[in-house]
Amino acid sequence: MASAAASLLARLSRAIGRESAQNELRWMRQALQDPSNRIHPTARTVEDMVERRIRGEPLQYILGSQPFGPLHLAVRSPVLIPRPETEDWALTLAHRIRSQAPPARPLRILDLCTGTGCIPLLLCRALPPGWAHATGVDVSEDAVALAKENARLNDVPLSIPTRHASSRERRANAFTPVRADLMQPDVVRQAGLDPPYDVITSNPPYIPKAEYDRLDASVRDYEDVRALLGDPVGAVPATLPEAERDKGLSFYHRIAELVRDEDLLGPDGMLVLEVGDGQADDVANILKRMTHLQQIELWNDPWGKARVVFARR
Repeated sequence: MASAAASLLARLSRAIGRESAQNELRWMRQALQDPSNRIHPTARTVEDMVERRIRGEPLQYILGSQPFGPLHLAVRSPVLIPRPETEDWALTLAHRIRSQAPPARPLRILDLCTGTGCIPLLLCRALPPGWAHATGVDVSEDAVALAKENARLNDVPLSIPTRHASSRERRANAFTPVRADLMQPDVVRQAGLDPPYDVITSNPPYIPKAEYDRLDASVRDYEDVRALLGDPVGAVPATLPEAERDKGLSFYHRIAELVRDEDLLGPDGMLVLEVGDGQADDVANILKRMTHLQQIELWNDPWGKARVVFARR
């Protein structure tokens, strides 16, 4: 048994380094042995897990889960794995909302490109009961199904309470994920959206094509290109200026269009967009030019990079 364990450690160490291998083997064993785990690993043995990890599959897909603030999320390929920098700003946003006076009615939250549902679900869990009714939109059927699963796993109701609901149901924060293509002209109708919203969040695809082609195979081979590539073929807005093309900015341009043309953001509303490395100033300028939102802040991630463009009416 000891020699088998040593062999697994040696093989995994050659692939990812000894220190990482030691940590990951520990997490693999914990995931398989924890009887209270509501999210089961996608492999039955440590040996199978190690084989998949050596082939380059991300650990989160093998374990089947990823912590995210107060949440424990199910993750499955090809839906994008939530990143620590997203967790950081989502917690910051929750703290900012909590620091305000309690809303007279639940805040209407819209999350575009919702993926696992991590951002709106974190807000639903981190905000006091009755503060949040969230909608998440994603083009991927896999993502919408996973977001629904994550709502159930984290005890967030999946439908917005109606006036006929009990008082307890009306006090609950709730989340509804829907499938729709953000780049389609009729996305508001397609998704059944009902503007305006008090808070709009998004971690959209923002990686330029040249950078995408250089990504590690563990990302390109397992995570949905639609959640990564910022300028999808055939979907770059015709109105995107030449100077902003091929920079991964298409989705920010589209979100700005929706805020401007569909009145997506309500009075005193907050727009919170994650951005890629070096994109913050460009995205801030897109918002100023297209939406006339002038109250704009840039938030750094824990590694000192400008990671979020925050705008408010």
